[in-house]
Amino acid sequence: MKGLLGTKIGMTQIWKGDRAVPVTVVLAGPCPVVQRKTAASDGYEAVQIGYAPKSEKRVNKPAAGHFKKAGVAPVRFLREFRDFSPEGDTVNVDIFSEGEKIDATGTSKGKGFQGVMKRWNFKGGPASHGAKKWHRRPGSIGQRKTPGRVYKGKRMAGHMGMDRITVQNLEVVEIRAGENLILVKGAIPGANGGLVVLRQAAKAGAAKGGK
Repeated sequence: MKGLLGTKIGMTQIWKGDRAVPVTVVLAGPCPVVQRKTAASDGYEAVQIGYAPKSEKRVNKPAAGHFKKAGVAPVRFLREFRDFSPEGDTVNVDIFSEGEKIDATGTSKGKGFQGVMKRWNFKGGPASHGAKKWHRRPGSIGQRKTPGRVYKGKRMAGHMGMDRITVQNLEVVEIRAGENLILVKGAIPGANGGLVVLRQAAKAGAAKGGK
């Protein structure tokens, strides 16, 4: 399954005919091929690609040896794609085509510690009739003597964001190979400047058949 690494630049809109299309601009590649895995040596077929140059001073000895063996300069990010065998030693945006469906994976924005109303969309408590300091509380979270505890997985206040999220079946609107840019219809998880993993859509056929 072919894939590519990139950086989320931000959102904008472009005109396609007589309508404006919201797109996310991703600076994707070029990604050097760092390692090729085979069924004979590793038990499965895959390719490991890198992205974003990294100073040699900030690379430890095992990683430096790994990059030296591949004959590539150190990079910040390494990702593996199974059943993908790109031609050449570099993967660029031209592996995708306009109109193709892809899956985009990113890390959502961190929100810190948040209450149940923001984190889980709880309604909150009453705003009047004697309610005091109860407006944004979750309400009852447990039972009585049996079982006498709070169930695991209970939706409560806590850390929000910084999750790995994948949005499926996004359409490639435009590819600008000269600038290493790929314009994807809709929103992609994460903040501007964050790492984005673009893959060939895993369920493109199912989505098309369900229409």
